Amino acid sequence: MRRGSLLLSVAVALTPVSIAGAATIGHMTPAEPITAERIARAPRDERAAWSAYLARSQQLMAADKAALAEERAGGAAPSSPPAGPSGGAGMPLDRPPAWYASPEARHVADNIVSFQTPAGGWGKNVDRTGPVRRAGEHYVVIENLPANARTDADPGWSYVGTIDNDATTTEIRFLARVQAALPGADGAPYRAAALKGVRYLLAAQFPNGGWPQVFPLQGGYHDALTFNDDALTLVVETLATVGSRMGDYAFVPASVAGAASAASDRALAVILRSQVVIDGKPAVWGQQHDAVTLAPVGARNFEPIALSSSESADLLMFLMEQPAPSREVIAAVNGGIAWLKAHQIVGYDWRPDEKGVRSVIANPAAAPIWARYYDPATGRPIFGDRDRTIHDDVAELSVERRNGYAWYGRGPAKALKAYQQWSLRHR
Repeated sequence: MRRGSLLLSVAVALTPVSIAGAATIGHMTPAEPITAERIARAPRDERAAWSAYLARSQQLMAADKAALAEERAGGAAPSSPPAGPSGGAGMPLDRPPAWYASPEARHVADNIVSFQTPAGGWGKNVDRTGPVRRAGEHYVVIENLPANARTDADPGWSYVGTIDNDATTTEIRFLARVQAALPGADGAPYRAAALKGVRYLLAAQFPNGGWPQVFPLQGGYHDALTFNDDALTLVVETLATVGSRMGDYAFVPASVAGAASAASDRALAVILRSQVVIDGKPAVWGQQHDAVTLAPVGARNFEPIALSSSESADLLMFLMEQPAPSREVIAAVNGGIAWLKAHQIVGYDWRPDEKGVRSVIANPAAAPIWARYYDPATGRPIFGDRDRTIHDDVAELSVERRNGYAWYGRGPAKALKAYQQWSLRHR
């Protein structure tokens, strides 16, 4: 298996953090979208598959837009659905089985079915306890757009089908719960929508096994292979469960289940391929990786190209949950854990100072913290601001960005804790 798209040689100090330094060290480079021109630069044996993928995306987006325009023909468009919290709301997955046959659950399921795009996906951050979609209503929340743009057939076409913020995977899982509680004809619409959602995920998968944040493709960093906020691993876990045809997913046809299992396997392979290799050893991952080259790429203006401790810890947790890990998976976990151990920051807290500004503050008794981002070339923490500047000291950032982003955290500690038991079983 070809491993890694970025081979580095980095000298890591025993204390891998420089609180001082205070220098603007660069500017954020935007990620490249998937385009015909981009595909022309890909390896020759990969171009046909990528071209077919891009064509599929364009066809599905055109169909989504045409369906909305047809609904709006000759009349005023209703307002967009009301915004919900990040990650959506109203789709609990932990209720007793009988609850999913209740009128309350069925209303949520009806809302989900009504907002499914023609391509099969869903938007994000919607409260699914709200009213069902009306003809001509947008598939996604557009409340922050100018009022005069909301009657257009294409009002800020954004996140129309996404795996960001747990979208699409949560809708599929909720529909599966409801249909399981309604095994007869009453559950048929929910089974059909869940299967359409699964097929959407299969259609959205890259030729190399990854997924973009948004599909049909939106452009920019949304086209990158996305590990951020467990986006990819939630898709993989959902498809693996679909492939099992067990429990809520017993209704899935064998052909769809087989495709879901194969997609899950390809995704595991691309996780291993995209792991950054440093000094010949597998290390960690970026928050997102280029769809074609698999190298780490940036996202929003303040999210530079970097190695990400948080996303890497989540990926390591996912790999440690594999029931029969291969030698490649074991090596990936061992390498990733070693990197996290080498880059933990001891003796500091990340909390508001006396002025209410989040700062790195000395505390000898503090549990280890990790920077969110590390420079791939030096292994040192880096930080981005809204003007695309990259800094080596978080204190150089604007107050809005210092207080508004998790530049340091203790999340990777969960991976180190899980590794203590996992490593006893897998050497």
